[in-house]
Amino acid sequence: MSINTIINDAATIFQQGGIIAYPTEAVFGLGCDPDNNSAINKLLSLKQRSVEKGFILLASHYSQLQPYIDELAITEQQKLLILSRWPSAITQVLPANKNISPLLSGVFDTIAVRVTQHPDVIALCEQTGKAIISTSANLSGKPAAATWQMVLQQFPTQLDYLMKTETLGRTSPSTIINGVTSKVLRA
Repeated sequence: MSINTIINDAATIFQQGGIIAYPTEAVFGLGCDPDNNSAINKLLSLKQRSVEKGFILLASHYSQLQPYIDELAITEQQKLLILSRWPSAITQVLPANKNISPLLSGVFDTIAVRVTQHPDVIALCEQTGKAIISTSANLSGKPAAATWQMVLQQFPTQLDYLMKTETLGRTSPSTIINGVTSKVLRA
């Protein structure tokens, strides 16, 4: 199956409210439309994940993240620094837009976001025109899946679509930092 077919099929499932497994820089992620609460609840249930944790959003470019960020809480200088860190495997925690679903931010007034380097995720976000939720493809407390075959072992029938492509081969998940203060939250 061609990568274009895979991206088109994944985008269709995404737009229909489905759960997609897809490669990131280091591991496979599970995701869905961040504006579809029904899909988010389905993802929470599938992962057996606490609603209090919130999610990471991945995007092909910053403009796809803007609806979820409170840009008024960020100075122009801070924004330039934030933008200078992407695209990369750096997830930045930023002030959340007050109007986003609490399912995205959990109990926090911030949201974790990243402009990805992965060409397949970039293509998916371009095709759908928006960011995608990202959480590791595993049941809570279990090891994250590094390959699509490992995703199938943990979720043999529960996913709406599995992108059978590859990660970028990083050995550790993304670094998480506070985008405003630059404090490292997870190395």
